[in-house]
Amino acid sequence: MSVQNLLVELFVEELPPKALKKLGESFTSLIAQSLKGQGLVAEGAALTSFATPRRLAVHIEGVTARAADKALRVKLMPVAVGLDAAGQPTAALLKKLAAAGLGADAPLERAPDGKAEALFANTVQAGASLQQGLQAALLDMLKALPIPKVMSYQLADGWTNVNFVRPVHGLVALHGAEVVPVELLGLQAGRSTQGHRFEATQPRVELAHADDYARQLCEQGAVVASFAERRELIRSQLEVAGAKLGLKPIQDEALLDEVCALVERPNVLSCQFEQEFLAVPQECLILTMKANQKYFPLLDAHGRLTRHFLVVSNIQPQDASAIVQGNERVVRPRLADAKFFFDQDRKRTLESRVSGLAKVVYHGQLGSQGERAERVRAIAHAIVNQLREATVPYTVEAKDQFDVLDAKVQQAARLAKTDLLTDMVGEFPELQGVMGGYYARHEGLKDGVAIAIEDHYKPRFAGDALPRNHTGTVLALADKLETLVGLFGIKQLPTGDKDPFALRRHALGVMRILVEKNLPLSLPALVDAALGAFPEDMLTHAEAREDLLHFAYERMTGALREQGYSSQEVDAVVALRPPRWGEIPKRLAAVRAFAALPESAALAAANKRVGNILKKSEDAPVALQAALLREPAEQHLGAALGEVEPVATRLFDSGEYAASLRELARLREPVDAFFDGVMVNAEDAQLRANRLALLRQLHLAMNRVADLSRLAQ
Repeated sequence: MSVQNLLVELFVEELPPKALKKLGESFTSLIAQSLKGQGLVAEGAALTSFATPRRLAVHIEGVTARAADKALRVKLMPVAVGLDAAGQPTAALLKKLAAAGLGADAPLERAPDGKAEALFANTVQAGASLQQGLQAALLDMLKALPIPKVMSYQLADGWTNVNFVRPVHGLVALHGAEVVPVELLGLQAGRSTQGHRFEATQPRVELAHADDYARQLCEQGAVVASFAERRELIRSQLEVAGAKLGLKPIQDEALLDEVCALVERPNVLSCQFEQEFLAVPQECLILTMKANQKYFPLLDAHGRLTRHFLVVSNIQPQDASAIVQGNERVVRPRLADAKFFFDQDRKRTLESRVSGLAKVVYHGQLGSQGERAERVRAIAHAIVNQLREATVPYTVEAKDQFDVLDAKVQQAARLAKTDLLTDMVGEFPELQGVMGGYYARHEGLKDGVAIAIEDHYKPRFAGDALPRNHTGTVLALADKLETLVGLFGIKQLPTGDKDPFALRRHALGVMRILVEKNLPLSLPALVDAALGAFPEDMLTHAEAREDLLHFAYERMTGALREQGYSSQEVDAVVALRPPRWGEIPKRLAAVRAFAALPESAALAAANKRVGNILKKSEDAPVALQAALLREPAEQHLGAALGEVEPVATRLFDSGEYAASLRELARLREPVDAFFDGVMVNAEDAQLRANRLALLRQLHLAMNRVADLSRLAQ
C-alpha cells in the first residue's frame, strides 16, 4: 500500500486580504481532518499550510493510497421483529440485510440489547481509496470553509454557476509524483500551477512532486508560498530597513497579516513625506497610512512619528525609484486631508459643539448622544460622591479635594462626546476620544480635563492602558456603566458569540479599573447610581440590575481564571459576590495562602459540612447561649470561637485577609473534636437550636473572606 506525501492547491483570483490567513488555516485543517477521519492519514501527521493572494494549498505527510478495511458490527433489529416463530428471517430482516449490502445467508449473531435481544451482523467495510477520500475531503472543505462573502461565477462551459470566495482557475492534487484524479468547481486536478504575475521565470510551473511545491514556486514562480514564512520575511525586511535610518517600524500584527496577504514576493522600500505634515497629531497620520495605504510608519527612539515610512511592494525591480515616488505621491493627498480636517476642526470649540449632540442618535430606545452625555455626567457625579463617602480615603485625592475632582469630571463629561461631531472623527471613528483630547489642549483646557477626555474610552481592548488620571478614571467608569445599564435595561444582552455592543469588553473594563486602581467602590452601588441616571420609563427590563450583576460576576470569574487563579480559588471568592472588586486580589491571595496551610483541607471539609447542616435546618436562628453548651467538645469550640473570632474580625475589617484566615486556622482542632463528639441534631430542641447557633456563628466567621467550602475536594 503506497504511502506518499500529498499536495493540494487551489489557484484562485485575488483573495480578500483580511480573510486570507484564516482561509489558509481552515483549508489545511478541513482537508486534513476529513482524510484522517477516513483512515487515509495518521493522527499527528505533519501539515504545512500555504496561502498567498492567489492560492490556498496544503502539504500532508504520510498519506496512504488506500485506507485499511474496517471490521464492522451492524445492529439490524430486535430478534422478535427479524425472525418469525420458526426462526426464519422475516421480510423486514431481508430488506435490512440488502440495505446493509449483505446477502440473505449472512451469518447473524443474537446478543442482548437493553431489555431485549437483537440481531447483529459482522461485516467488513472496504477502505476508501485516496481518490474517493480526497474527493470527499474537498467537498467537505467547500461546505465548511469560513468564506466572509461568497461569490457566484460562471464556469468555462458558459452555463454552470458555482460559488466560492473568488473564481478558481486551477486545481493541483499530487500524491508523491502522481496526480490524484479528483475534480472541484468544474476543474480537473493536474500538476500545473502559476507563479508570480510579473516575476515568474516561466508562465506555468509544472510540479514534479508534492514535496517540490514550495521550492519550485520560489525558484520558478518567484512566490513565497508559506504565509508564515512570508510574514517573517516581511518583518525582517521592515526591521532592517528601519535600522538603516535609525528608526523602528510601528508594531501592528493585524497590519502585518494584511500586508502579507497582499504580496507573493515581498520587497520593503523606504519612502518619506513632507515635514509640514508632522504638525498634525501623529495618531491621525499613522491611522491614515495604515488603514488607507497599508504603510508602516517609522518611529524614533521616543516613539514619535517621523517623516519616513515603509512600503511592502510585490515586485523587485532593479530600479525601485518609480515605486518609491509613486507611493510618496499617493500618500500626500491623504496626509493633506488629515491636515485640513485638523485645521478646520480647531476653528470651533468643543463647547460650541455640545448642543449638536442632541441631533446625534445614540440608540433608538436610549435617545441621543446629548442625553447620553447628561447621564454620564450624573453617574460620574455619583461616583465622586461614593468616593467621598468611602470609609477608606481615596488614596491620592484628599477628601477636601473632591469638589475640585467633581468639577473636572463634570466638565470632561460634558465635552467628552463632542469630538464625534468633528471632521477628523467623522473620517476616522477610531480616533474618538483621542482627538477630543487634542482639541481640548488646543483650547487651553486644564491638562487633567484634556487627558480625561482622551482616556474615557479606556481600556478599549484587552491589555490596553487604563485612564491616566483620577478624572479620566471616574469618567471611564461612568461611561462604561451607562452603556452596560442602558443596554441591559432594554434587554440588548449578549447572546452566544454575538455581542454587537461589546458589553463583555465594557464589563471587563469596569473590572480592570476597579481592581487595578484598587478603588473603594461597591459594584452594586455603582450599578444603582447608573440606573438612577435614566428616566424611569426608559428602561423596560425589570430584572436589569440582577442580570447585569450576574453578568459582571461571570465576566470576573472568567477573567480571574485566565490570570492563573485556580477554579477553586476563584469560586471561593466570587461565591460571596464581594461588592468591592478592588479587594478581590487581596482575597484571592489570602485564599491561596490559607490553602497552603496544613489545617486548610480539614477546615474546608468541615465548613462544607456545616453549610449542608444549616441548609437542612428548619429551626429559626437563635442567639448562642453559653450555658447550654453541655458537651466538653462544644464548650471547647465555643471558647475557641470566642477567642479567635474577635481577632479574625478585627483583621478582616482592617483588610488583612490572609492574617484573618490564619487566625481562623486555629479552630481546626476544636472543630474536628466537635464533629467527633457532639450530636448536632439532639432530641432536646433547646440543645439542638443552640448547637445550630454555634455552627451559624462558626460559619459566619469562617466565610467572611471567601466561601471556604469551595476549597473542599
